[in-house]
Amino acid sequence: MDINKPLAYRMRPKNLEEYIGQEQVLGKDKLLYRTIKADRLSSLILWGPPGCGKTSLAKVISETTKYSFKRINAVTSGVADIKRAIEEADNPLLNPSGKCILFIDEIHRFNKLQQDALLPFVEDGTVILIGATTENPYFEVNKALISRSMVVKLEPLKKEEIVKIIKNALTNKEGLGTFNIKISEETIETIADVSNGDVRTALNGLEVAVLTTKMNSNGIIEITNEIASECLNKRKALFDKTGDSHYDNISAFIKSMRGSDPDATVFYLARAINGGEDPVFLARRIVIAASEDVGLANPNALVVATSAMQAVSMVGMPEARIILSEAAIYVANSKKSNASYLAINKALEDVASRDTGTIPMHIRNAPAEGMEQFGYSVGYKYPHDYPGHIVEQQYLPDKMVGTKYFIKDENCE
Repeated sequence: MDINKPLAYRMRPKNLEEYIGQEQVLGKDKLLYRTIKADRLSSLILWGPPGCGKTSLAKVISETTKYSFKRINAVTSGVADIKRAIEEADNPLLNPSGKCILFIDEIHRFNKLQQDALLPFVEDGTVILIGATTENPYFEVNKALISRSMVVKLEPLKKEEIVKIIKNALTNKEGLGTFNIKISEETIETIADVSNGDVRTALNGLEVAVLTTKMNSNGIIEITNEIASECLNKRKALFDKTGDSHYDNISAFIKSMRGSDPDATVFYLARAINGGEDPVFLARRIVIAASEDVGLANPNALVVATSAMQAVSMVGMPEARIILSEAAIYVANSKKSNASYLAINKALEDVASRDTGTIPMHIRNAPAEGMEQFGYSVGYKYPHDYPGHIVEQQYLPDKMVGTKYFIKDENCE
């Protein structure tokens, strides 16, 4: 055992039988399992959150394949490293098979030029690419690479799977099996729960707990709930304010407000705040929802949301959380109408795509003397001169007469 390497590294599986989790893609009846076992892999993009087993799966493949296996990290590598790996794959003395599996960790960090450098060699089969990414590959990876690869989405590990991995680490001599550790089932489940699907977080927290806890008089290292919680800090949220989960969470937040579910609204707001989301950005989303989704059903929602955005800018965190919660719940609880949203969209579509005619002369302004002789403002009826301050006259261009944009629904005030 190399104690200088982290526990999560030491406990990586060596074969598919040791691999725990991801049954949806690695079950014995699944295509990916069969292709790894048969060593008939095509290029893969492994997509999933941190700690879900992307690198571990690549290690399993490296132990299984008969092909040369090269690993580079997109953070520290460039085009020169790619070319070096290709040259070695093409060298019949170094690599008689003429093929290599190239594992690129964090492939989304490669720029377009670096990704393009891979393309011809993936195309001709010299390289079987395995890319690992926490970001949505359909946004971050070259479309040509995507089209030549199988995209495999890995999910956060289930609590019971992480419990199994922890128990294995406690008994395995390559893990913590050489230590005399006392830990309850409840504490193991707490570690698994707090890690939130990230096995690396669970194992790193467990290792810190073991290495920083003194033996008692009986030579036992006792890990309590308190010690485990302290070493794991707080529950790890599956949220990255610049990544794919940012868009998923903000979409869920907006749709919960639109769907009039205040509990879900506050939940996704809390996830965003806990993940470090910009509070002003969140306030802007509430303002948009107040206009787009509440609209004329409760015009005061826009007033509340706008005031909240101003208050958030003035006050800042952590108190801004209260302001955001108040405004978001108000919007969620308000009646909904998208009549104004639909009206402006339809009008913009007409203005951009068809001949809408000219503005009627009688409602044009005549700021300079003499313009009346050309018809400017002639015949205009001032509404306030008429009963009820309303008068019938044409406002739309001749070509648009009769067009309806605003259709009042039952919730409009």
